[in-house]
This record gives sequence, structure tokens and C-alpha cells, in this order.
Amino acid sequence: MSEKQPLFLLVDSAAPGPWNMAVDEALLEAAALDGLSTLRFYQWGEPTLSLGYFQSHTERNEHPASLCCPLVRRISGGGAILHHYELTYSLTLAYGRLPSGERGVLYRIVHEALIAALTNWKIQAALVTCGYFAAEDTPPCRKKNEKQPFLCFQRRVRGDVLCGGVKIAGSAQRRLQGALLQHGSVLLARSAFAPELEGLKERTGKLLSAEELIQAWLEPLAKGLTCTWQAGELPAATRRKAESLAAEKYASPHWTEKRNK
Repeated sequence: MSEKQPLFLLVDSAAPGPWNMAVDEALLEAAALDGLSTLRFYQWGEPTLSLGYFQSHTERNEHPASLCCPLVRRISGGGAILHHYELTYSLTLAYGRLPSGERGVLYRIVHEALIAALTNWKIQAALVTCGYFAAEDTPPCRKKNEKQPFLCFQRRVRGDVLCGGVKIAGSAQRRLQGALLQHGSVLLARSAFAPELEGLKERTGKLLSAEELIQAWLEPLAKGLTCTWQAGELPAATRRKAESLAAEKYASPHWTEKRNK
């Protein structure tokens, strides 16, 4: 993307887990079919646990603090995320809009832009520079029989963002023929439903609002993606697809519990 091109920007209100996951998948399909490339920021209507695509549904019983929270399953890999005091983003790009290079390039662009945004509050953060890339549509690489922590923010992969020695941001990808979805989470503060995880507030003493972080993040993201922002609303066709996915897939126990071993 050598010339600046408009990228569709959505900043959504907090919503239930099935809707949030459905919109991400619907936008991925829109990118593949229609070339609609979108950056979306969103939050969750109540504390919600999202399982990675490859995680067993029964694993959630290993995390008592979040057992009372609603549960959804993502289409991307990685560990479970407790969505509470955090900001979630998704980036759906048609293949013609993807930066050149290995798949880790997009992780680096987005996460380096986040690091730049945090300097507005004199917060120092850095990328994890060793290890495998975050999982997309294949299981994560690891040593044979090595058990990964249940929670995403207790795992570290190359490209994750660290602040004060703890992981405060990570992302995962899912590809569809003709398009890619990358979505991720920034941990703003500790949640009672995942008390073992510290966020930016605990590491820095600064509580950032999602709105503040979005505004600071947009400029370095535009530079890294070589784009301009075109704000708008979810297209009608994409909304209809999301409504169908939310009801028939993401709210369905068949999808959420599809992996039980």
C-alpha cells in the first residue's frame, strides 16, 4: 500500500459476545467478497470469556473466577480472553490491501502503532521478539505435550506487547480465501473475573479509557497501514449477515461446545 487509501472505520458501542464475534466474521466475508477493508473498535456489554478456536470447552472449568461469565468461541486461535476492562479491535483486509511480507508484519504494524500511542501517557511498552507467531487458523507451535496456559494473557508469542514485564496486548488471525481478519485485545485494568492478570492500570498507575486509547492509536495506525480513515456504519448487507451468524452460530451451544477434549 504505497499510496494512502481510505480504510473503513467503525467504533461500536458495547455489545453481547455473540454479536461481537458475528460482526468480525461478517466483515471478513465482506472483505473477501466485496473488498471492504475495515478497522473496528468495540467493547463488551458484560464481562465475557472468549475461547480460542482450538480450545476445549471443558477447559473453562479450570478457571473458576470466570465461570459465571457468558462464553463465546472465536474463529481465531490462541488462549481464552476475559473481556472486561479492555479494548478489542478487529482489522479485516482484502488481500490487495495486505502489507507485503510474512504474516507477522501485520501484527508488528498494529502493535508498534499501539506502543507509539501509549507514549502519549509516557507509557513504555515493547514487542516480544522471540518465539512463534500468534496462532491463526492452525494450532500454535509448541513442544510436544507442553500445556499452554488457559488465558491468552498468560501466554507470550512473538509480536505480543509487554508493559512492565507483563503482556498487555495480543492478536490472532484468521484467513478466508481473499481476505484476512486480525483481531486482538488491549488489557486496560485488572478484572475480578481474571484476577491473576494485571493491566495497564496496575503496571503504570494510569487508567486509560477505551475512547482515549482509540483516538491516540488511530494516527500511528494510519501511518503504519498507509491509509486514511473513512468513518461510517456497518453496511446493511453485512449487518444482516452478522445477525444471522449471531443467532445461528455464535449463540449456539453447538458452536461454543464443539470441542470438548
